[in-house]
Amino acid sequence: MQNQQGQMHENMHTGSVPQQMNHGGHEVFDVHEVLTGTLGTLSQYMILRQYVKDQELMSILDRQYQFIQDEYNLLVECFKTGQDPSKRTESYNMTQDNDFIYGLTPTQPKKPMQSVSEITDECVSGLMLGAVKSAAGMKAMAACEITNPVVRRVLAATIPNCIEMAYELSIYQNKHHYYQVPQLAQQDMQQLLNAFSTAQGMPQMPNNQKLQ
Repeated sequence: MQNQQGQMHENMHTGSVPQQMNHGGHEVFDVHEVLTGTLGTLSQYMILRQYVKDQELMSILDRQYQFIQDEYNLLVECFKTGQDPSKRTESYNMTQDNDFIYGLTPTQPKKPMQSVSEITDECVSGLMLGAVKSAAGMKAMAACEITNPVVRRVLAATIPNCIEMAYELSIYQNKHHYYQVPQLAQQDMQQLLNAFSTAQGMPQMPNNQKLQ
């Protein structure tokens, strides 16, 4: 029996299962949720674009939108066919450096907006960040439920991309002081950094013995 492409799977009640139907019940529901969530992210990006003022943020939004849309198309394709999509999955690469600025500066307390005229680049980038962080968690949970090996691989490959997009947005926010990163006191941090040591060798495992 061949693996993946052209393979016939068995259902104990109905017999052979063709490749395009090689999906479990949990898988179908979870992939539907992922795809619906992805459509929501794309719609949100499209709506938010009109409020962007900073050209760097506009570039990030457009680049992420196109990448998310391409990933969506690949997942839809392999989900429908049960086979490898027509294109390979790719890795998202951000364009800026990854230097964070640590420390807090005073800011005004946050409060709900009263008008769309109050939408700023801080608000837009925050909503984008929330969308891709949510997608990372949703996709990770769904990937653990997928039985089709191709769909599992394609979906799993998109998770690091969500993480990279979130990182890109958090760096953008940090650079503009929208997202500030506190640090612990050096003594406290040193204690936590040294709280663990690496394992050495193989432990002695207890023998399996039947209870008397």
